[in-house]
Amino acid sequence: MNLLKTEFLTDVWVTATWDEYLDTLENPAYPQAKGYYYNGQGKIEMSAVGCNHAEDNGMLALLVNLWGMAKSIPMRVQVNCTYRQSGKKECQPDLSYYIGDRVKLSPKGIAAVDLDKNSPPDLAIEIAVTSLADDLGIKRLLYEELGVREYWVIDVQNAQIIAFEMIATNGSQRIRESKLLPGLEMLLLEEGLQRSREVDNTEVGNWFWERVGG
Repeated sequence: MNLLKTEFLTDVWVTATWDEYLDTLENPAYPQAKGYYYNGQGKIEMSAVGCNHAEDNGMLALLVNLWGMAKSIPMRVQVNCTYRQSGKKECQPDLSYYIGDRVKLSPKGIAAVDLDKNSPPDLAIEIAVTSLADDLGIKRLLYEELGVREYWVIDVQNAQIIAFEMIATNGSQRIRESKLLPGLEMLLLEEGLQRSREVDNTEVGNWFWERVGG
């Protein structure tokens, strides 16, 4: 199937060459699209927009950043940053973090991070509204091979975080506490997401800081 002839097929994986994928991603018809490429297939995502996605994206960034501040952990967050291994792989996680000493490796001033020249982020996060199965399936394999250290999927509907630690054999295993941010339990972040359904960000942030910043 030629990706250029099936531009209307968004939010599904389509068999395509790398050049076909890039041409489609640059199509003005998809100004807000996110792109993924893996194993000879491209995916143009249009389903990420919406209040639920945006709110959980912002809230999770707030909580993770507060944790870093409370624990004096250097970190740099990237929002919708493109990571590219030219001709082979590409991803655009909703949030990604360089953490600790690797903050200095966070690239700046470029449209897409060339993973043949730069290091991948330590943590990649996807916010799943309609893409949960894909985020837990093909994308998890993609992030395993790109070399991130942890991968979190946020199930917006259930305010649940499904977190994975990547292991040396290109696999991954479920975790309920971050290894990158020791002591940070997914349960605490999930409680923050649940609270954000009822109260504003400032109130959630104050609650979280009282729990971790003392």
